[in-house]
Amino acid sequence: MSELTEITQKPPLEHLAIIMDGNGRWAKQRELPRIAGHQQGVEAVTQIVDECVRHGIRFLSLFAFSSENWGRPRQEVDALMGLLLQYLSSQRQKMLAEGIRLRVIGDLSRLSEPVQAALADAERETSQGQTLTLILALSYGGRDEIMRATKKVAQQALDGHLDINQLDNRSFSTFLDTGDLPEPDLMIRTSGEVRISNFLLWQAAYAELYFTDVFWPDFDAVELQKALDDYLRRKRRFGLTDDQVKGE
Repeated sequence: MSELTEITQKPPLEHLAIIMDGNGRWAKQRELPRIAGHQQGVEAVTQIVDECVRHGIRFLSLFAFSSENWGRPRQEVDALMGLLLQYLSSQRQKMLAEGIRLRVIGDLSRLSEPVQAALADAERETSQGQTLTLILALSYGGRDEIMRATKKVAQQALDGHLDINQLDNRSFSTFLDTGDLPEPDLMIRTSGEVRISNFLLWQAAYAELYFTDVFWPDFDAVELQKALDDYLRRKRRFGLTDDQVKGE
Protein backbone atom coordinates (compact mmCIF):
# COMPACT_ATOMS: atom_id res chain seq x y z
CA MET A 1 0.00 0.00 0.00
CA SER A 2 1.44 3.40 -0.96
CA GLU A 3 1.86 6.14 1.65
CA LEU A 4 -0.75 8.27 -0.14
CA THR A 5 -3.31 5.46 -0.10
CA GLU A 6 -2.65 4.81 3.58
CA ILE A 7 -3.07 8.51 4.38
CA THR A 8 -6.32 8.90 2.47
CA GLN A 9 -7.80 5.88 4.23
CA LYS A 10 -7.30 7.37 7.67
CA PRO A 11 -10.31 8.92 9.43
CA PRO A 12 -10.53 12.70 9.07
CA LEU A 13 -9.29 15.04 11.76
CA GLU A 14 -12.43 15.92 13.71
CA HIS A 15 -11.14 17.93 16.66
CA LEU A 16 -8.17 20.30 16.56
CA ALA A 17 -6.82 21.91 19.74
CA ILE A 18 -4.33 24.79 19.70
CA ILE A 19 -2.19 26.38 22.40
CA MET A 20 -1.84 29.88 21.00
CA ASP A 21 1.53 31.01 22.29
CA GLY A 22 4.02 33.74 21.39
CA ASN A 23 1.99 36.94 21.14
CA GLY A 24 4.23 38.80 23.57
CA ARG A 25 7.47 37.65 21.99
CA TRP A 26 6.13 38.49 18.53
CA ALA A 27 5.51 42.05 19.73
CA LYS A 28 8.87 42.29 21.52
CA GLN A 29 10.75 41.32 18.36
CA ARG A 30 9.08 44.25 16.63
CA GLU A 31 9.55 46.64 19.59
CA LEU A 32 5.79 46.90 19.97
CA PRO A 33 3.68 46.80 23.14
CA ARG A 34 2.43 43.37 24.18
CA ILE A 35 -1.15 44.33 23.37
CA ALA A 36 -0.13 44.67 19.71
CA GLY A 37 0.86 41.01 19.75
CA HIS A 38 -2.49 40.05 21.25
CA GLN A 39 -4.31 42.12 18.64
CA GLN A 40 -2.45 40.36 15.85
CA GLY A 41 -3.18 37.08 17.60
CA VAL A 42 -6.91 37.76 17.25
CA GLU A 43 -6.38 38.16 13.51
CA ALA A 44 -4.72 34.76 13.45
CA VAL A 45 -7.73 33.26 15.26
CA THR A 46 -10.06 34.62 12.59
CA GLN A 47 -7.95 33.10 9.80
CA ILE A 48 -7.59 29.70 11.47
CA VAL A 49 -11.33 29.50 12.14
CA ASP A 50 -11.90 30.10 8.42
CA GLU A 51 -9.37 27.42 7.54
CA CYS A 52 -10.97 24.88 9.86
CA VAL A 53 -14.31 25.49 8.17
CA ARG A 54 -12.64 25.05 4.77
CA HIS A 55 -10.99 21.79 5.85
CA GLY A 56 -14.18 20.40 7.33
CA ILE A 57 -12.79 20.26 10.88
CA ARG A 58 -15.82 20.15 13.15
CA PHE A 59 -14.31 21.15 16.51
CA LEU A 60 -11.62 23.73 17.25
CA SER A 61 -10.43 24.28 20.82
CA LEU A 62 -8.33 27.37 21.52
CA PHE A 63 -6.42 27.95 24.76
CA ALA A 64 -7.29 31.63 25.01
CA PHE A 65 -6.68 32.47 28.69
CA SER A 66 -5.32 30.10 31.32
CA SER A 67 -6.09 30.04 35.02
CA GLU A 68 -2.46 31.06 35.54
CA ASN A 69 -2.85 34.09 33.27
CA TRP A 70 -4.72 35.87 36.07
CA GLY A 71 -1.26 36.50 37.54
CA ARG A 72 -0.32 38.79 34.66
CA PRO A 73 -0.36 42.60 35.09
CA ARG A 74 -3.90 43.92 35.52
CA GLN A 75 -3.54 46.22 32.52
CA GLU A 76 -2.75 43.28 30.25
CA VAL A 77 -5.60 41.15 31.64
CA ASP A 78 -8.06 44.00 31.11
CA ALA A 79 -6.77 44.47 27.56
CA LEU A 80 -7.21 40.76 26.83
CA MET A 81 -10.78 40.83 28.11
CA GLY A 82 -11.44 43.87 25.96
CA LEU A 83 -10.14 42.06 22.90
CA LEU A 84 -12.37 39.11 23.73
CA LEU A 85 -15.44 41.35 23.84
CA GLN A 86 -14.44 42.97 20.55
CA TYR A 87 -14.01 39.55 18.95
CA LEU A 88 -17.43 38.37 20.08
CA SER A 89 -19.05 41.52 18.74
CA SER A 90 -17.22 41.62 15.41
CA GLN A 91 -17.66 37.90 14.65
CA ARG A 92 -21.30 37.52 15.72
CA GLN A 93 -22.91 37.84 12.29
CA LYS A 94 -20.23 35.73 10.63
CA MET A 95 -20.68 32.93 13.14
CA LEU A 96 -24.43 32.94 12.63
CA ALA A 97 -24.11 33.02 8.85
CA GLU A 98 -21.54 30.23 8.66
CA GLY A 99 -23.02 27.94 11.31
CA ILE A 100 -20.23 28.36 13.86
CA ARG A 101 -21.25 27.42 17.38
CA LEU A 102 -19.41 28.93 20.35
CA ARG A 103 -18.65 26.92 23.46
CA VAL A 104 -16.73 28.22 26.46
CA ILE A 105 -14.92 26.05 29.01
CA GLY A 106 -13.10 26.91 32.22
CA ASP A 107 -13.85 28.48 35.58
CA LEU A 108 -16.03 31.26 34.23
CA SER A 109 -16.93 32.48 37.72
CA ARG A 110 -13.64 34.41 37.78
CA LEU A 111 -14.59 36.46 34.72
CA SER A 112 -16.29 39.82 35.12
CA GLU A 113 -20.08 39.96 34.85
CA PRO A 114 -20.02 41.84 31.50
CA VAL A 115 -17.70 39.22 30.00
CA GLN A 116 -19.78 36.36 31.39
CA ALA A 117 -22.93 37.93 29.98
CA ALA A 118 -21.38 38.46 26.54
CA LEU A 119 -20.15 34.88 26.42
CA ALA A 120 -23.53 33.50 27.51
CA ASP A 121 -25.29 35.58 24.85
CA ALA A 122 -22.89 34.39 22.15
CA GLU A 123 -23.27 30.75 23.19
CA ARG A 124 -27.05 31.04 23.14
CA GLU A 125 -27.24 32.87 19.82
CA THR A 126 -24.92 30.44 18.03
CA SER A 127 -26.20 27.25 19.67
CA GLN A 128 -27.75 25.92 16.45
CA GLY A 129 -24.53 26.13 14.44
CA GLN A 130 -23.48 22.80 12.96
CA THR A 131 -20.52 23.62 10.71
CA LEU A 132 -17.88 24.18 13.39
CA THR A 133 -17.90 24.24 17.18
CA LEU A 134 -15.40 26.84 18.41
CA ILE A 135 -14.38 26.04 21.98
CA LEU A 136 -12.70 28.89 23.85
CA ALA A 137 -10.82 27.85 26.99
CA LEU A 138 -11.02 30.86 29.31
CA SER A 139 -9.82 30.99 32.90
CA TYR A 140 -9.03 27.36 32.18
CA GLY A 141 -6.59 24.85 33.61
CA GLY A 142 -6.62 21.11 33.03
CA ARG A 143 -5.92 20.24 36.66
CA ASP A 144 -8.60 22.64 37.83
CA GLU A 145 -11.09 21.09 35.41
CA ILE A 146 -10.33 17.57 36.67
CA MET A 147 -10.63 18.75 40.27
CA ARG A 148 -14.00 20.40 39.58
CA ALA A 149 -15.19 17.22 37.86
CA THR A 150 -14.04 15.10 40.81
CA LYS A 151 -16.01 17.27 43.22
CA LYS A 152 -19.11 16.83 41.04
CA VAL A 153 -18.62 13.06 41.12
CA ALA A 154 -18.21 13.09 44.89
CA GLN A 155 -21.34 15.16 45.37
CA GLN A 156 -23.36 12.86 43.10
CA ALA A 157 -22.16 9.87 45.12
CA LEU A 158 -22.97 11.56 48.44
CA ASP A 159 -26.45 12.42 47.18
CA GLY A 160 -27.03 8.81 46.20
CA HIS A 161 -27.30 9.57 42.49
CA LEU A 162 -24.11 7.75 41.51
CA ASP A 163 -22.76 4.28 42.28
CA ILE A 164 -19.05 4.96 42.56
CA ASN A 165 -18.32 1.33 41.62
CA GLN A 166 -19.89 1.96 38.21
CA LEU A 167 -17.63 4.92 37.47
CA ASP A 168 -15.22 4.42 34.57
CA ASN A 169 -13.22 6.60 32.18
CA ARG A 170 -16.17 7.19 29.88
CA SER A 171 -18.61 8.15 32.61
CA PHE A 172 -16.06 10.32 34.42
CA SER A 173 -15.40 12.28 31.24
CA THR A 174 -19.03 13.42 31.18
CA PHE A 175 -18.33 15.48 34.30
CA LEU A 176 -15.62 17.48 32.52
CA ASP A 177 -16.27 20.83 30.84
CA THR A 178 -16.00 19.00 27.51
CA GLY A 179 -18.30 16.15 28.51
CA ASP A 180 -20.34 16.29 25.30
CA LEU A 181 -17.40 16.88 22.95
CA PRO A 182 -15.04 14.43 21.20
CA GLU A 183 -11.45 14.23 22.38
CA PRO A 184 -8.89 16.18 20.32
CA ASP A 185 -7.15 14.34 17.52
CA LEU A 186 -4.33 16.86 17.12
CA MET A 187 -2.91 19.44 19.51
CA ILE A 188 -0.73 22.23 18.13
CA ARG A 189 1.49 24.52 20.16
CA THR A 190 3.11 27.56 18.61
CA SER A 191 6.18 29.64 19.63
CA GLY A 192 8.73 26.84 20.10
CA GLU A 193 7.71 25.75 23.59
CA VAL A 194 7.48 21.96 23.88
CA ARG A 195 4.84 21.29 26.53
CA ILE A 196 1.05 21.30 26.79
CA SER A 197 0.90 23.66 29.79
CA ASN A 198 -2.11 22.25 31.62
CA PHE A 199 -4.38 22.23 28.55
CA LEU A 200 -6.95 19.44 28.15
CA LEU A 201 -4.91 17.05 30.28
CA TRP A 202 -7.55 14.33 30.40
CA GLN A 203 -8.83 14.78 26.87
CA ALA A 204 -5.43 14.86 25.15
CA ALA A 205 -4.29 11.47 26.46
CA TYR A 206 -4.04 10.12 22.91
CA ALA A 207 -3.90 13.32 20.89
CA GLU A 208 -1.10 13.72 18.38
CA LEU A 209 1.17 16.62 19.36
CA TYR A 210 2.66 19.11 16.93
CA PHE A 211 5.10 21.84 17.96
CA THR A 212 6.21 24.74 15.78
CA ASP A 213 8.63 27.62 16.33
CA VAL A 214 6.22 30.03 14.63
CA PHE A 215 4.69 32.61 16.96
CA TRP A 216 0.91 32.56 17.07
CA PRO A 217 0.38 35.90 15.25
CA ASP A 218 2.28 34.42 12.27
CA PHE A 219 0.46 31.09 12.31
CA ASP A 220 -1.54 31.16 9.09
CA ALA A 221 -3.13 28.86 6.53
CA VAL A 222 0.27 27.68 5.29
CA GLU A 223 1.47 26.78 8.78
CA LEU A 224 -1.80 25.01 9.57
CA GLN A 225 -1.46 22.95 6.39
CA LYS A 226 2.02 21.87 7.51
CA ALA A 227 0.54 20.62 10.78
CA LEU A 228 -2.30 18.82 9.03
CA ASP A 229 0.08 17.17 6.57
CA ASP A 230 2.25 16.00 9.46
CA TYR A 231 -0.79 14.62 11.28
CA LEU A 232 -1.90 12.63 8.26
CA ARG A 233 1.43 10.84 8.22
CA ARG A 234 1.14 9.69 11.83
CA LYS A 235 0.04 6.21 12.89
CA ARG A 236 -2.50 6.40 15.69
CA ARG A 237 -2.32 3.11 17.61
CA PHE A 238 -4.12 3.95 20.87
CA GLY A 239 -1.94 1.41 22.68
CA LEU A 240 -2.39 -1.32 20.05
CA THR A 241 0.12 -2.90 17.70
CA ASP A 242 0.46 -2.03 14.00
CA ASP A 243 -1.13 -5.35 13.04
CA GLN A 244 -4.11 -4.73 15.31
CA VAL A 245 -4.62 -1.25 13.90
CA LYS A 246 -4.51 -2.69 10.36
CA GLY A 247 -6.99 -5.37 11.38
CA GLU A 248 -4.64 -8.24 10.62
